[in-house]
Parts: sequence; C-alpha cells; structure tokens
Amino acid sequence: MFEGATTALITPFLENGEVDFDGFRSNVEKQIASGIHGLLVLGTTGETPTLNADEQERLIRITVETADHRVPVMVGTGTNDTAATVRKTSRAAELGADAVLVVTPYYNKPTSEGLFRHFQAAAGSADIPVFVYNIQGRSGRNIETPLLKRIAGIKGIAGVKEASGNIGQISDVIEQLGRSDSFTVLSGDDGMTLPLMALGGRGVISVISNGIPNQVSRFTSAALKGDWDLARKMHFDVIMPVTRAAFIETNPVPIKYICAKLGMASGTYRLPMCPLEEDNRRRVDQMLAALGLAGKG
Repeated sequence: MFEGATTALITPFLENGEVDFDGFRSNVEKQIASGIHGLLVLGTTGETPTLNADEQERLIRITVETADHRVPVMVGTGTNDTAATVRKTSRAAELGADAVLVVTPYYNKPTSEGLFRHFQAAAGSADIPVFVYNIQGRSGRNIETPLLKRIAGIKGIAGVKEASGNIGQISDVIEQLGRSDSFTVLSGDDGMTLPLMALGGRGVISVISNGIPNQVSRFTSAALKGDWDLARKMHFDVIMPVTRAAFIETNPVPIKYICAKLGMASGTYRLPMCPLEEDNRRRVDQMLAALGLAGKG
C-alpha cells in the first residue's frame, strides 16, 4: 500500500498560534495534485507534540476526507505511553486511516521485551497495518534487527520507517525482512532514500516532499522502476541540496520556511520550535535560487 513517496505533512499555524486548517487542507490537495503517493499526518514534521487532542483529530479527518481514497493515509499514533498509543491507534482506524505509524517509545527507554509488548498492544488495537518507526536520535533507543524481526512476526505489523542512519543495519533489515511482500521497508531519512531503495526498500516517508512533492515522487518512481541513472541524477541534483537545507536546523523549522517561500501554507511555529535563524534563511534562499525554485509560489 505504501511505496514511493509519502509526505510527512507539516502543520501550518496562523499568526495567532491557531492551526490553519484551511491552509492544511490546501496543502493536502496540492500534494495529491503533484503526484505524491501517500500522506502521513501527525508525524514529527507535523509538530504533533504541541497539538491537542481536538486538533489532532480534526487534522486526521481533513486528511482522510481530502485524500478521498486517491492516496493512502497513514497516521502517527505512537507515544511513550502504550495505553495512549492504543487509544490513538484505535481512533485513527475509526476515522478512516489506512495505516498507522508507531514510534519507538521515547524517554522511557524500555527493554526489548517492553518494546515487543508495546508494538503487540498497538497492533492488536485496530485492524489496520502498523508501521514501526525506528529513530534512535529522537527516541533514545535503537530497534536492532533481531528485535525488529520478532516484532515483524506480530499480526498487523506491516513494515518499518527506518531512520537509524546506519546503512549496515538498513541492509540487514531489508535482507532479512524487506524481501517479502508482507513487510515494507521505507526510508525515514530523505538523504538515505537512494541507497535504501537500491538495496530493495520501497520508498520514503519524506520531509522534503512537503516542498517538492513532484520531484520526490518522480525520484522514487524512477528507483522503483530500476531507472538508476535518473534516480542517481535526481539524488545529487535535487534531493540532496534540498535535504541539506531542510535539516540545517531541527525539523520541521527549515521545511516550513521552504514551504512558505514556495507559496504553501506554513505560518508560524509553536514553542519550543521557533523561526529559522537569519544566516540559515540566507543559505536556504541560496539553495532555492540555485535550483530555480525561488519565486515558484
């Protein structure tokens, strides 16, 4: 269901700090019109920790309704509280999500058995696919391949968003799990998408596709078709320059700035996120100009 380019959607805010729901709906429509293959709402890029329960539910509803089955919708439901993750996963299914993304519980640093039981509970709470989100940099805990293999045996676990940043681990995951149609390996890092797909991964849950959905969709489609010359060219010419700019500060600060420059709804931030520093704004502007993206909004 999820392959190619899935956008981890930003959450635009109005100047008064409220969620710009109309702008969000417009962004979703633009993503689909630009050929994106899937959508993730309530991920890290969406500043989800700062959103209250009512805002989160409304964003899910808008995404599902606007997508209208044209592309699959994934919802981020993972927290560091298993009971809350179970509630959020069940509710996402009720609201029409096609799948959920459950991050490694952060801060708690559970044991391997605790992690297994966490994902078991999440997968058992709804009859939709569950993707594991392995990102040690934000959770403080890596899911090693033997443990992931055990988790993959749980009914309902459909794949992994692999953001370990370790190409050796990514290779092991694809070798041991990703060569089956029943388990999908997606990149959780825009800069690692090409090597991951070359190894047999199926795509990316992308930050930069908020700003350049058409290019990221074309890039991943080329890789899926085995057109490695085009995929490699796009990796060096487009994907990496935008990725370097999009992570010049903590995500999602730079990508929201990029989206604003490209005429998309973006707006302000909620603390502890704050605007991009002046020097970094200049660097991002230079990247957009060099790629001919400046003024495209």
